[in-house]
Amino acid sequence: MYNQVDYSERMTKEYSLKNYFLALSRISLGWIFLWAFLDKTFGLGYTTTVEASWTNGGNPIYGYLTYGTSGPFAEMFQGFADSTICQWLFMMGLLGIGLSLILGIGLKVTAYAATLLLMLMYISALPFVTEGSHNPLVDDHIVYAFFALYIGFTNEDHVMSLRKTWSKLGIVKKYPLIK
Repeated sequence: MYNQVDYSERMTKEYSLKNYFLALSRISLGWIFLWAFLDKTFGLGYTTTVEASWTNGGNPIYGYLTYGTSGPFAEMFQGFADSTICQWLFMMGLLGIGLSLILGIGLKVTAYAATLLLMLMYISALPFVTEGSHNPLVDDHIVYAFFALYIGFTNEDHVMSLRKTWSKLGIVKKYPLIK
């Protein structure tokens, strides 16, 4: 049987440990987005070669939208493959979402932005109509979207972040949605 002091210490430890796992998970998800931005921008040789990088004039969305889309919305998404506006929106989305998650700032807006980007990617290649998909309904885009929303709605608990400093900025006080 725990006495009140032992129980309080145990709960504080568990709460603290939970927050650190949440922070490490948030940073890991941020790194997924930031890495995609860096690889597509500079061609780090993982999914993008140096020759195909954005800095060398490559189109970071062309390959996926042209060859990776499938299902009932594939033709619509393929129509955006050459769009400069879509390239910029996608790349700035990857950068902004990645940095926000890593730094722990603007997490509510980031949750919505990440979910929108992930859902667009999900419906561009619906797993239940894509041959060779591992799961006919839920893929990593769905899991990441739910996790991004969880992070966005639990932003008060984040350790290992710049949230407290960010929250003191005038613009953040004026527009609490970007907290």
